[in-house]
Amino acid sequence: MTLQQLHYIITISKMGSMNKAAAYLYISQPSLTSAVKELEKELGITIFLRNGRGVTLTNDGAEFLQYAQQVYQQYEILLEKYEMPGSVKKKFAVSAQHYSFAVKAFVATVNEYDTTKYDFALRETTTYDVIQDVATLKSEIGILYLSDFNRKVITKHFKDNDLVFTPLINCQAYVYLWKGHPLAGEESISFDELADYPALFFEQKNGSFYYSEEILSTNDYARTIHTTDRATNLNLMRGLNAYTLCSGIISEELNGDDYIAVPFRADEENQNSIMEIGYITKKHSILSQVGERYIAELRNYLLDSDGYIPEETSQTKARSRTKGK
Repeated sequence: MTLQQLHYIITISKMGSMNKAAAYLYISQPSLTSAVKELEKELGITIFLRNGRGVTLTNDGAEFLQYAQQVYQQYEILLEKYEMPGSVKKKFAVSAQHYSFAVKAFVATVNEYDTTKYDFALRETTTYDVIQDVATLKSEIGILYLSDFNRKVITKHFKDNDLVFTPLINCQAYVYLWKGHPLAGEESISFDELADYPALFFEQKNGSFYYSEEILSTNDYARTIHTTDRATNLNLMRGLNAYTLCSGIISEELNGDDYIAVPFRADEENQNSIMEIGYITKKHSILSQVGERYIAELRNYLLDSDGYIPEETSQTKARSRTKGK
């Protein structure tokens, strides 16, 4: 087995066709087919099923591809670290729940590198896809949160996919709304006071409460609207006096200064909860230089004393937090 063969397998799976992969790799189609057959014989498995429309991975092939991607990614990181001549164009991708602090850190990171030498990608997506993107090495890093409610289910998903979760910051629930909202002037807001207004939720692929991005997702909401992006959420906050529950860390630079986070006030039936926000990576993987820089930008951004207000400060000060989701 060679790195070249691993590269071939990864490329074929992306292209879905031997002919297209051969053209992309600048080799003949018979040579590519022969290389794959030799690898399949060596491994004792069938990696691809051939048909008139191209190729598809077998179950064994899909499992092998995950390992191949992980090995080849580490090889590319070595090329990057030691700047070996003729290295391939470097890639860096992040998948995240809808956090503007993740975008802010990404912008700061990209600005430090020559974009002609990198393929950068930032994917704001569902919780399930954040996990799958990192599990399949589509993204090097994933950003999401754990709570007492979802921890058991989500961490099992991590374990099944050989992922490691590293905490970044803990936050309690805040009500995120437009400054013109009737409740915007309150020191804190209870669940009962929100009953007349629509609650916004990011749509999840599998519909499970455990994968919800919003803390306290199991409460009994009378009015709900599901969306897929932050820009739509902001428009609905203004147009419908809608709200969402979040970490309370707001990026005015990205979201504008027309929105605020007011502390959520718990009661006997609707208790507050801690969002443990962190990042996931593939177990035993080595972060690329860009990955290390991105994590450093995240930490600096979240823990900056000018932008992060600790939980023990007053509720009034908490409403002025200025960095993040």
